[in-house]
Amino acid sequence: MRLSRRALLTAGAATAFLPRLAVARTARYPAPTREAMLPVPGGRVYVRVNGDLNGPRAPLVMIHGGPGGTHVGMIDALALADERAVILYDQLDSGRSDWPQDPANWRVARFVDELEAIRRGLNVPQWHVCGISWGGTIALEYAARRPAALVSSVLGGPLIATKAWLADAATLRAALPPATRDTLRACESATPPAPTVCDDATEVFYRHYNRREDAPPAMREAARAPGNRGFNQRLYETMWGKSEFVATGTLRDYDGLPLLARLDGRRTLFMVGQYDEARPATVLDFAARVPGGAEVAVIPGAAHGTLSDRPVETIGVLRGWLARHDTRTL
Repeated sequence: MRLSRRALLTAGAATAFLPRLAVARTARYPAPTREAMLPVPGGRVYVRVNGDLNGPRAPLVMIHGGPGGTHVGMIDALALADERAVILYDQLDSGRSDWPQDPANWRVARFVDELEAIRRGLNVPQWHVCGISWGGTIALEYAARRPAALVSSVLGGPLIATKAWLADAATLRAALPPATRDTLRACESATPPAPTVCDDATEVFYRHYNRREDAPPAMREAARAPGNRGFNQRLYETMWGKSEFVATGTLRDYDGLPLLARLDGRRTLFMVGQYDEARPATVLDFAARVPGGAEVAVIPGAAHGTLSDRPVETIGVLRGWLARHDTRTL
């Protein structure tokens, strides 16, 4: 199945899980233990929980990408619900959450406040936070506030600074076949080729650096869940832009580099794919800027979508990281 990055952000890789690390990618994934619409600044968001929030291990909350994606892209993380509660949610104006469609809500700080409102709404005293892509931006901003509730943070293929993201994109584009590079350049000109030509060239980039594996059939079923309005194109374009390679939205000048100095290296993990859009070399530099140095995990064979490309390996990294930091909650 041929899917764009935006479609994958919408639906992710919905799969079911066998005990521990085994992943049954053709079966349904577990039904939620609990679902709720929780009040946050600007409206209500859809939240699902698998596992016991009052269990002995601190819960894990997963923050999806976008802006404008949905929680379905984080579904593979439910494999960790055999040890702790896993919390997934749709950000405001995405998926099954309210869609007020008010651009005043589309601010980084409000999305961070939204995360904390979810914690309070679920009455969770402490938790681990894992954000992927744009979700990594939210996790960065949240961890930089140094909340007492934060046990550890995982920044997966994160957008730390738009300038760095676009520099990585330019480097990766330069490594594509010459014909693809030329087409992508022409697509950004005043007289671009037909949209299908540009879509095909963009798909080559995505297949190299965004998602390397086809989404399983269960993903389509998850995307059709009642009330799921899916990906919010308007939100994406307002905050980022129409092109993956040129940021024209409100995030065009985003710079979270100074926030790295506020992180705790002992409790921060950067996680990227071997072929990630957020290049491992760049992320290693981010980690070195964290006081004491943060850990970095590179998922072999994965692109930006580590959970969908290599779920077993990604879950293994997360499981080990979370277990090592659970002692802070005991």
